[in-house]
Amino acid sequence: MDRYFDKLDERWQALPVRKQHKYTLYFFVGYLLLTAGVIGKVVYDTGKSNDAIDIMHIENPILKKNGNPAIPQDTVSIFKK
Repeated sequence: MDRYFDKLDERWQALPVRKQHKYTLYFFVGYLLLTAGVIGKVVYDTGKSNDAIDIMHIENPILKKNGNPAIPQDTVSIFKK
């Protein structure tokens, strides 16, 4: 792993300084756009949310699937069918 990083460092050092600056600027602009997008999404999501919280009971998906909550089935028999 160290050799791989050493090779990458050598390749980076072999680039002209002008190209290094250009790549660094591109990476920085990409990071800046990504950060602005995430911050924008957070602001958008928090701005449109309402203050009401929906509280509902947790339902058993197996009972919901059967349609008859009075007759629960064993999960092994459900998956064997």
